[in-house]
Amino acid sequence: MANPAIAAGAARKKPLLLHPASKPLLFALLLLPLAYLVWAAATDSLGANPAEALIRRSGDWTLRLLCATLAITPLRVLLKQPALVRFRRMLGVATFGYAVVHFVCYAVLDQGLDLQVILKDIAKRPFILVGTAALVLMTPLALTSFNRAIKALGGKRWQRLHQSIYAIALLALLHFFWMKAGKNDFTQWSIYAAVIAALLGWRVWEAKKRSSAALLKQPVS
Repeated sequence: MANPAIAAGAARKKPLLLHPASKPLLFALLLLPLAYLVWAAATDSLGANPAEALIRRSGDWTLRLLCATLAITPLRVLLKQPALVRFRRMLGVATFGYAVVHFVCYAVLDQGLDLQVILKDIAKRPFILVGTAALVLMTPLALTSFNRAIKALGGKRWQRLHQSIYAIALLALLHFFWMKAGKNDFTQWSIYAAVIAALLGWRVWEAKKRSSAALLKQPVS
């Protein structure tokens, strides 16, 4: 029978990223922005235009979490912390959740949940069309984010499907650019563009490295 003191000592020595409480803690942190938005709406603390504030802020958090999701793999490699991969799925699902909140705020608060008006607005305004396209592409990723779906699809098909996150990131960036273009304010957009460019550029660089390494390993005929 295991000594309780030894077992407790082993649990204490477990790396922070592998600690059983790390995922619940991340989940709680991911809920904080949403909890704040709900509280701010309930207490009328969102300024003169609360509907616009809810739409914009939920969209901002969607983009932030998308960047965080894309950052997991580079950080895992560069920091040599393989345990970081444990949090990628939760971040991805949270990104989808905030994207849904963003769209629902737009559909309800801006368009009165009138389906015909929403469809006309999507077709008329390119930045809403692009944002909606990003949400549509994100939906199958969220629906296949559990282990049973990975087994059903097979590892390679699942990976190919989830590589659409790169296209989603570019569409989200374009959506944000067009939204900011109306006010001619690109400061915040430039920061997101630089972050996403770095995260996608790192992946291109790593792919080229692997391709070069594979060519060097091929026997000379």
